[in-house]
Amino acid sequence: MTAQHDAAASPVVGDRFEVEIGAVAHGGHCVARHNGQVIFVRHTLPGERVVVEVTSVGSGRRFLLADAVEVLTASPDRREPPCPYSGPGGCGGCDWQHVTPQAQRHMKSQVIAEAMLRQGGRDLEVDVEVVSGDQEGLGWRTRVTYSVNAEGNAGLLRHHSHDVVPIERCLLVTDAVDAVDVTRRRWPKTRSIAVVSTSMGESAVTVEPLPPAPVDRARLLDGIPESVAVVGVRGTGRLHESVAGTEYTVAAGSFWQVHPGAPELLTRAVIETLEPRPGDHVVDLYAGVGLFAVALADVVGVGGRVEAVESDPAACAAARRTSHARPNVLIHQDKADHWLAARSIRRCDLVVLDPPESGAGPKVLERIVRLSPRRIAYVSCGPASLGRDVRLMSKLGWTLTSLRAFDMFPTTHHVECLATFDPHHD
Repeated sequence: MTAQHDAAASPVVGDRFEVEIGAVAHGGHCVARHNGQVIFVRHTLPGERVVVEVTSVGSGRRFLLADAVEVLTASPDRREPPCPYSGPGGCGGCDWQHVTPQAQRHMKSQVIAEAMLRQGGRDLEVDVEVVSGDQEGLGWRTRVTYSVNAEGNAGLLRHHSHDVVPIERCLLVTDAVDAVDVTRRRWPKTRSIAVVSTSMGESAVTVEPLPPAPVDRARLLDGIPESVAVVGVRGTGRLHESVAGTEYTVAAGSFWQVHPGAPELLTRAVIETLEPRPGDHVVDLYAGVGLFAVALADVVGVGGRVEAVESDPAACAAARRTSHARPNVLIHQDKADHWLAARSIRRCDLVVLDPPESGAGPKVLERIVRLSPRRIAYVSCGPASLGRDVRLMSKLGWTLTSLRAFDMFPTTHHVECLATFDPHHD
């Protein structure tokens, strides 16, 4: 019995064999089968024939994880990766450097459609829309955290690993982020460095030293441009972003959309789908630094009200600074489910929510429905969790009336969706 035959019978980590690649799956993989066993393969495309190397065996050997290490029959959608650090064994920051931008968007639309059908029980198609502000999928990341290896070299982690891949430059970051010059200098006794560049021309770096060794701060930061703010370990320094003429205060460590075109596009899309009216009472859950709350407050006017609910103290503080001249914005520092359970309000006109990738879930959605809004806008970065919540909303008497998707994370498998729900009408 040959070694290859052994691998075919019962593959283990390191084994190699040929497979035909099937459909794309969420997470940057494509699906293949070998002797009836499911394999999730990275660095490939549907329709290709490749040699894979097993990288992990799933619990109970129910599935395998593998990398495509040799392409025998290439897809017409394959391209030479622009980044020299991508591919098997390289940086894990990108999933689809080897895929043309148009094909990336098509694959994401397939992932969304599969999630809507499998988890949501809805058979529908959605086009993934281009977001302005990148260069064919590159040069869009305005926020990045670099890891540092034992030698003090900055880089990014391998896929599903704590190993640091030192890099000269990440092609996803903007020129302003790269100009901070993190990746071309040494960072002794440092765990990570986070870099932020804003739409208003500000930049900041947050350095996290390795405990417990003391750090010579002056020496460590020598060479960082004087225009770059050093905000310390916690990332609480104040920065500013501009969206459609409105200036937002943002803590360096708080969440903000990383694609430069995302904040304005998402805000416009939310307002278009909600169709707020003067005097409306709006609830904004998982409100962050108040991106939607402030924009909606300007639409509903002084006779309206926006209740923004956010659990992160720094984000709430930033939202209060931004909205201080808008008395119709109320900021509540609380978890969404806790605030809704307290029944501080009995009803509202509209709801927008932007939960984490795990989704909103039954407790939050059931309590939102009790508020009897006329429409709900649900922003999601997780197709599978959105699908589950679509099914739940249907059981609660609500219909998914529109679904849009945006390519806010090119060359990665991530995609942003905006779902609109209206009450069932018999």
